[in-house]
Amino acid sequence: MKKAIWILWPSFIVGGIATVLAFTAIDPADLDLSRKAAYTAGFFFFWALGAGSSAFTCFLQQRRDEVNRCPLQPVERPVGCPKRQDPDASC
Repeated sequence: MKKAIWILWPSFIVGGIATVLAFTAIDPADLDLSRKAAYTAGFFFFWALGAGSSAFTCFLQQRRDEVNRCPLQPVERPVGCPKRQDPDASC
């Protein structure tokens, strides 16, 4: 939940600011949409763009042990696995 807040809240603010900046330069009537539809589509586009950027940043901030940790429990690892007895081992 914490990561979702880290991703969605900053991207919401960026989406709002980017919408204001974009539609000061572009008239929504030029897009063959109603003003409300253009503002809504623009906001959600910029919000998604900001969310993608924030999610990528969170992905890059993972520690080495979070990325390399084996997803299998020690008893689920293959019989020949040398790390079968080590619960914190990487695969």
